[in-house]
Amino acid sequence: MTWLLLALHILLISAFGLRILLRDDLRPDVRMGWLLVMVLLPYASCLLYYLFGEAALGRGRGRKRLNTHAYLLAHAPASQLQQLQLGNTPQAAAASVGAAQQAIAPPWQCAFAYAASVNGFVPQAGHHAELLADGSQARARMLQDMDAAQQEILVLYYIWLPDETGTAMAQALVRAAQRGVRCRAMVDGLGSRSLLRSPLWQQMAAAGVELAVALPIHRPLRVMLTSRIDLRNHRKITIIDRHTTYCGSQNCADEAFHIKPRYAPWVDIMLRMQGPLVLQLQWVFASDWGQSGAKPFVPQTPAPQPQAPEDGAPAPAEGFVAVAIADGPTERPRSTPQLVAMLLASAQREVVISTPYFVPDATVLESLCATAWRGVQVTLILPARNDSWVVGAASRSSYRRLLQAGVQLYEYRPGLLHAKTLCVDGELSLLGSTNLDLRSFDLNFENNVLLQDHALTQAIRARQQDYIHASHAVTAAQVHAWPWWQRIWHNLLAMLSPVL
Repeated sequence: MTWLLLALHILLISAFGLRILLRDDLRPDVRMGWLLVMVLLPYASCLLYYLFGEAALGRGRGRKRLNTHAYLLAHAPASQLQQLQLGNTPQAAAASVGAAQQAIAPPWQCAFAYAASVNGFVPQAGHHAELLADGSQARARMLQDMDAAQQEILVLYYIWLPDETGTAMAQALVRAAQRGVRCRAMVDGLGSRSLLRSPLWQQMAAAGVELAVALPIHRPLRVMLTSRIDLRNHRKITIIDRHTTYCGSQNCADEAFHIKPRYAPWVDIMLRMQGPLVLQLQWVFASDWGQSGAKPFVPQTPAPQPQAPEDGAPAPAEGFVAVAIADGPTERPRSTPQLVAMLLASAQREVVISTPYFVPDATVLESLCATAWRGVQVTLILPARNDSWVVGAASRSSYRRLLQAGVQLYEYRPGLLHAKTLCVDGELSLLGSTNLDLRSFDLNFENNVLLQDHALTQAIRARQQDYIHASHAVTAAQVHAWPWWQRIWHNLLAMLSPVL
């Protein structure tokens, strides 16, 4: 009997160990982390690896989910593929960025070419945007646009709470549906679980709002056996009448964020945008919607917006270049950290970054240090108090290296800085839903916008400066003064972060 148990033990550990060693998509640190855990906790680690080790959205025949590019090729009409300038491969889209070279400044052409290779969306000119003052203004403008909608409203949120903001959003959708506007609302099954259990969800359905749940968890055992329960749709998409979209970090929730009030207020950043990017995001939404089990739909081409000046107003400018980037477990691995590295490599004067969750992989961490070492002023703004104690501790494990390289570190005090922003040389901006952590890089479905515009980037840069003024600087002396046990704790959590 002993020999049988020993043989089963060896067979089990060998099978999982070989599976880990045979995976070419694993980073060495992640592979080492899993093998280490397997040695220390052999049986528990095998179970954990089965449940959480691979970014599987479905195990079994017919369960594979398409990436955004493949979904478009399968469902988009030829006229829209032409309008999107979508090639047969993402590489073709990256190569076609040359057609927009006149609008893209030479320092940023490589970054835009890489961004185009993620989903096959080609950067295009003709965008206009407004940086909204705060969360309250963003919510007010969004509700105003919804009440003026005449054709269609699409909304997708990771977190939608049944609080004042969530109720106002639901009521706006109900009003729109009752006057004949086609409304589709989609939420993540975990992040919006309180909404799914609230009367608001049923009220929207009764009013004719079409509803869908991304990655539902109402059957947790089935989810754990066939997928990963911690794969989440972290996107924030709002599209109104096919010509206006809101891009940024804000969920459908009050700034007080009643599920975690001790960290409030949540501080977000939002853009109200118009231009070709809207159709790109329509297809990102349609891909999530169609693959959630809801009835698929084909986004309609937006009607041309009037360009003639009114009442003697000056004619609108041609607009800036932008492109949507949708990342997730179905897309090419490591695309977001590689894009961040491209942006850092293109910087000549300064890079300013804000993110609530900072647990970078080696690509991003080394790029940050290398950029600072070559004389670029790199500034990183993080929250002083993080709602995730694991992330808060793991992020501080890299402080010493960053400060040694010359990175300026700030910790924001008034609340939880939830804005995800990256500005390069006052000309180029990346913002959206992605955090600089391994969860956003590997597990979450995210959406971002990369744009080149001096005026808008300067406005975002001024907002970042507001964050800095409300922060305290982290110095090398402070980090060196941390007790030894605190440093061990930070480094331990950072070491385990690839498998957490």
